Amino acid sequence: MRDDHRILDADRHVIEPVEMWEEYIEPEFRGRTPYLAQSVSAEPPEARTARLGVKALLPPAPVMMLDGQTVCHELDERTQVELTWLATERLGLLAMGANAEAQLAAMDASGIDVACLYPSFAMHLMGIESLELARASAFARAYNRWLQDYCATAPARLRGVGLIALHDPAQALAELGRIVDRGWTAAVVRPTPHQQRTLADPAYEPFWTACEAASVAVGIHDVPHTRSPTAGADRFRSHFARSVSCHSLEMMMALLSLIDGGVLEHHPALRVGFFEAGCGWVPYWLWRMDELYARMAGEVSEHVRRAPSEYFRRQCFVTLEPGEPGLTEVVRCIGDDNLLFGTDFPHLDQHTMVVEEVLALRASLPETTLRKVLWDNPARFYGLRE
Repeated sequence: MRDDHRILDADRHVIEPVEMWEEYIEPEFRGRTPYLAQSVSAEPPEARTARLGVKALLPPAPVMMLDGQTVCHELDERTQVELTWLATERLGLLAMGANAEAQLAAMDASGIDVACLYPSFAMHLMGIESLELARASAFARAYNRWLQDYCATAPARLRGVGLIALHDPAQALAELGRIVDRGWTAAVVRPTPHQQRTLADPAYEPFWTACEAASVAVGIHDVPHTRSPTAGADRFRSHFARSVSCHSLEMMMALLSLIDGGVLEHHPALRVGFFEAGCGWVPYWLWRMDELYARMAGEVSEHVRRAPSEYFRRQCFVTLEPGEPGLTEVVRCIGDDNLLFGTDFPHLDQHTMVVEEVLALRASLPETTLRKVLWDNPARFYGLRE
């Protein structure tokens, strides 16, 4: 608790130790799991620094590999150097994400009561579109087994969000069943198409049906530099540009897909969350969809039977960023029942003062709204009982 507010961190992350894959995956897949490789440069560090115009005295950070290829699309050399320095400065935070006791200590220091935990490197594996179906599903199972042990340290405070591999719709449904058996109330999927299947593809209909029936919330979360078609990847190389593009634009298209494809119409009790893109895009996107729906409803009336904004208000949630402009206008436009707060701890774009920043919003938002954002709304989204 902080300043008389209970806080449910709706978007917190773990850092998966690379060795856990061999330990938690089924025997038939061992020897074909991710590993780290250290980049070696024959160029003297001083020469690299002069050539790149940034400090390049440290060796590049180890790169995660799978089957002889990097798990992520390669970053340009300057970005690799900058991220190496940033990661080195934040090693303590990254280590906290790999250890449940350290995670809890960091939560205590910030006043976080409960955290819903999302993957880090596992999301990149889910972004390898060419990964064979059986192995993609095996990676999701291995991650969820590891996360179950991680959360067992303090199950009331560390809440697992189960990872779903969308490569194989049948296996996605089976893994959802295992998530329910663990007592978890949320799962995470990536927003981008898999094998040209959008989230509203008929192949995923049994998955959405099962999520609604089991009252499992679905968090939609993206990550840049994956080996699958992602917004911005066809025209940008920098970490900056790809992060800006994928997080925001993919959330907008995912919401549109779930509405246009009839998922939200057919599953009115389904809860869906959109993470790590802020909330400022929501009023415009709802206005844009409503405006065009008013003129073109006949085209989609069979599976879109109400204004798109009604679906959002009924069953969708979105995380806000405390520093983004226009939060009071967002609340005016969409209300305060659909807003969540997440720290993104311990990722490199997260900063340690984010809890102070969200509490400072009491200067512009009512205490009742802040209480909803910090606890009531995420508790409702994740189906947490008091």
